[in-house]
Amino acid sequence: MRSAVVVNPSKVVDLDGRRAEICAALATAGWPEPLWLPTTPEDPGRGQTRQAVRDGVDVVFACGGDGTVMACATELAGTGVALAVLPSGTGNLLAANLGLPGDVAAAVAVATGGTRRRIDVGACDEHCFTVMAGMGFDAAMLAASPDGLKARLGWPAYVVGGLRRLRDRPMRVRVRLDGGEALRRRARTVLIANVGRLQGGIELLPGAQPDDGLFEVAILSPRHLRDWFALAIAVLHRRPRVPRMETFSATRVEVLSNRPQPREVDGDVIAPGPLLRVVLRPAALTLCVPAPTDVQSLPSPPGPEGGPTASAAGSGRTGPGR
Repeated sequence: MRSAVVVNPSKVVDLDGRRAEICAALATAGWPEPLWLPTTPEDPGRGQTRQAVRDGVDVVFACGGDGTVMACATELAGTGVALAVLPSGTGNLLAANLGLPGDVAAAVAVATGGTRRRIDVGACDEHCFTVMAGMGFDAAMLAASPDGLKARLGWPAYVVGGLRRLRDRPMRVRVRLDGGEALRRRARTVLIANVGRLQGGIELLPGAQPDDGLFEVAILSPRHLRDWFALAIAVLHRRPRVPRMETFSATRVEVLSNRPQPREVDGDVIAPGPLLRVVLRPAALTLCVPAPTDVQSLPSPPGPEGGPTASAAGSGRTGPGR
């Protein structure tokens, strides 16, 4: 079995030590030394992943943050080459949602001795995401959380960034799910999620599963600071109804605003724009996960058809609040 490591040097303190650790773990499993492909500011991992696929590897290790994982996943989706995650960033949301180990030796052991799980990805412009995409407050929060602050504080840096943007104006948006009638809202953020856990282990969308063939879509519409407080308390206490939040399920989502808005894909801020359009690609990515004795794999996605399958009114999970 051949492998490649797409590594973001800015996320690894001791790059030579990390390389030696990965090579030693692979040698223990009887695998040869991997291709070593550092990212650059100009190419965060897509070109390196394409090279690895051309060279015939079986597994690509993404050694970096969520942006490195997204770059690798974008190129690996639909190829059959497996993605293995070596978390080294601040959020590490895919690893956190799927219980992937953060220890290098354990993560390599998952790739060499675990199993493979096919998960959905979302396609947004030229990106494929594994966690979520969003427009509005979430992207503004990420933009207000600079790398230096994240390096010092870790994920609490996002709390600081969020506090800076709580008083931003709401968006006027039309949200169209699977080509249905547009939902008109004054929202603070719209999230399109493949998994449900946010930074700090916050479970925003417990119904989101990465291989069920559906997105969970959350529209958050707090009007005042007290609405934000009530929403946060409900989410933290995992209450079945969250005030000022609606949830839906869909495979195609279009969010159109009356003005350009901050946007993000898997924690990477992309250019602001008035439109966020996302399409699900079911079971497109092969992911290295712990063996079934350690993690219960979900059944294959059902391949949904038609319009939105659940709304806040009918799901019993969350609702718009009054």
